[in-house]
Amino acid sequence: MGKRYYVYITTNKGDTVLYTGVTNNLARRIYEHRNKLIEGFTSKYNINKLVYYEIFPTPQEAIAAEKKIKAGSRKKKIELIKSMNPEWLDLAVE
Repeated sequence: MGKRYYVYITTNKGDTVLYTGVTNNLARRIYEHRNKLIEGFTSKYNINKLVYYEIFPTPQEAIAAEKKIKAGSRKKKIELIKSMNPEWLDLAVE
């Protein structure tokens, strides 16, 4: 199996703030969010709960998907999350 690329949506404990990102190592990236290893939006708003992800075979496809999600409304993001994870469970529970 070749390298995989992920588009993901994370949120905070209250599910009020959404963050969309792209990575080639989802487990590492969620660890970074949870431990606030990278300063910025996700550490400021305590974004550490994985609620959605998609897997892509190339970085170009993942980046295109990320841009499409980011360009959509909050309502569209919520619909996307609910299509995979209707209960908004943390998909990266250790």
